[in-house]
Amino acid sequence: MSAAVEHLAGVTFHGRKGGIRNAFRYRVDYVCLDPEAQVRELRLFRRNAPGLTALHDIDHGGPPGQGRGAVWLREVLEEHGLAHVTDGQLLLIAQPRMLGHVFNPVSFWLVHDRAGGLRVVVAEVTNTFGDRHAYLCHRCDFGPITRHDTVVARKMFHVSPFQPVAGVYGFRFDIRPERIAIRIDYGTGEGGLVATLSGRRKPLTNHAVLSMCLRRPFGSRRVLALIHWQALKLWWKGARYRTRPEPPAHPFTRSSPTAAPEPVPHAAGLDAGPRVPEDAA
Repeated sequence: MSAAVEHLAGVTFHGRKGGIRNAFRYRVDYVCLDPEAQVRELRLFRRNAPGLTALHDIDHGGPPGQGRGAVWLREVLEEHGLAHVTDGQLLLIAQPRMLGHVFNPVSFWLVHDRAGGLRVVVAEVTNTFGDRHAYLCHRCDFGPITRHDTVVARKMFHVSPFQPVAGVYGFRFDIRPERIAIRIDYGTGEGGLVATLSGRRKPLTNHAVLSMCLRRPFGSRRVLALIHWQALKLWWKGARYRTRPEPPAHPFTRSSPTAAPEPVPHAAGLDAGPRVPEDAA
């Protein structure tokens, strides 16, 4: 039996901390599917094939354009000694290709145990320079990740030229059958930012694909344009620009109990946990 693909018609929020403030909220479209299953294709959504929208393995699980999908992830889990607690379903949350183009600032691999518990999340981060790095998130005791847990990892990868490659990420994952809410709290001691992604999980249909194309045309091209627009605003406000360093030699950073969150200046309105707006549809 083929597995259904889910549509996450969600909202992403970014709020900068520190002396120079900037915040934005945009609607975004993600799909959620089991990359190891034979998915139920639609006329307007294809798997590893050309279509109006599509999800291709080569876009995920390794360098951009050279991905190996779920095979890569299973090898990563084995390499890091996590295979014994991740013997259940995989789910990939990512923006789909639209008219052949894709750019995912971050996609998430959700790795479950046989009982359905969420044991590992891999955040696969891509910058606008074409570099990619993955953060391997799990609890210190390897137990199921709940919405009350904060998984911490040191920042090792250049994402924005207006933030240093320093500091700590605090990841929170609230994954439910009807919704998804993810929060990343980044602190450097002097600033940082809060980023969230939230939305309701619904079956992906041809009507939903048409709706996403009409409401948010150009897909990830729109995402790239908005990234550069926000960068221009930060430059105009006087934020310090940093040149791109070489990517880290190792493609993974693993969460660590010793990477304690660093204190950051209070940012009003940025300290709430992840939530799903009532009108996210």
